[in-house]
Amino acid sequence: MITLQEKNKLEKSDILKLYTNGFKKYQDFAIGIEYERLPISSSSYKSIDYFGGVCDLLRQFAKDENWDYITDDYNIIGLKQGHDTITLEPGCQVELSIKPEKTIFDVQKKIKYLNKCIDEVLDNTNITLLEYGVSPLSTHKNINIIPKHRYEIMAQYLWGILSDVMMRETAGIQGCFDFENEEDAIRKFIIANKIVPFMTAMFANSPIRGGVETGYKTFRALSWLNTDNDRCGIACNLDENFSFDEYINAVMTSPVIFLNKNNVPVKVNGKINFIDYMKNGFDDFEATIEDYKLHANLYFPDVRLRNFIEIRNHDCSHMPFAILAIYKGILYNKHAMVDIEELLKPYNNNDFSELRFNVPKNALQTRIKDHSVSDIAKEILYIAEKSLIEMNTNEEIFLDPIKELTLNGLCPADIILRNWNGLWNKEVSKLVKYLKNLSQKCI
Repeated sequence: MITLQEKNKLEKSDILKLYTNGFKKYQDFAIGIEYERLPISSSSYKSIDYFGGVCDLLRQFAKDENWDYITDDYNIIGLKQGHDTITLEPGCQVELSIKPEKTIFDVQKKIKYLNKCIDEVLDNTNITLLEYGVSPLSTHKNINIIPKHRYEIMAQYLWGILSDVMMRETAGIQGCFDFENEEDAIRKFIIANKIVPFMTAMFANSPIRGGVETGYKTFRALSWLNTDNDRCGIACNLDENFSFDEYINAVMTSPVIFLNKNNVPVKVNGKINFIDYMKNGFDDFEATIEDYKLHANLYFPDVRLRNFIEIRNHDCSHMPFAILAIYKGILYNKHAMVDIEELLKPYNNNDFSELRFNVPKNALQTRIKDHSVSDIAKEILYIAEKSLIEMNTNEEIFLDPIKELTLNGLCPADIILRNWNGLWNKEVSKLVKYLKNLSQKCI
């Protein structure tokens, strides 16, 4: 006889449905974005705190635009309107996340509209939302975690010498893309993992941190390399035998940080992984599908599988739509995927792993085997542009700002460093002014 408890026991087949429910027809494919920025003082350039700063910004925006609060223990930690959200990352980074759209033009239109609304509120404050990958002046020791239970627990748990930097100081751009079936999802997942180090190099935009040159062109990427390797990095072996089942296994073998029961966090602190939790429970709790969703959201690989593919490791910059355009050109065109697979065929897992560790310092000047990352990045751009032109949607125009840099062997950090050690005389005020001017031109 099957008991009610056994009948309701979480099975792997239940988890698998979270991913297979994402299957879409090609004509229904859309593009999503998560776009973080750094709140800094317009006068001192230091990070703005939650209390008396970013919280007031959210409250005023909600009042002006009729958005609803997202709260945690009565503290405002974000806003929502339909499928669109404005949320806060651990160090008060402001993230826009919008309903996926069919074209990049539609994404751009919504982001422009939201930025215009936010700017109207910012005009009455001393806050600038900076499009940059790491806090330019304040360091994590001077940036408080926002009052959100999840982040407080994560801050105590996550290990790695730069985990505090990652949580409190950095801002990035994530792209989200659809798939038709498991075969299509895994193929795109593997391609995305292989492309990410080249994209990290192309969009490297965080060489100045704490008011000084760091020696790295993307200090943000470096911080992720030094954050909790149990749940960060590459989630697969980048071979054709990968599957949903293997991804789920990777998630489930990572240690559980906490559970959320009746809206109360229950600390686990890595005492068990999710497989053990499913088998044996924890205290008096049995594993549920909501537990798995939370656990999977606390798993942070460069490319994350959900009911879509989330590609994560890009510094925030003034070129969010260029990032989307490159991935759309490649992942939404089967011929382009073949071209990318051929381009990257000479390199194995170890080559890509080594590349991830070298890119933060040297960006496009990094080498993979005997080849320059700069040269391969140009080929990636060419393949994406050719594909977008074939789609006849005019979205190749979003590549223009990154083409101007990449075709000259440069990333945003190269321009910053040239000016930092030249005309700017190592002044943070001039870096901020430069970044604000770029934003006004491109967004």
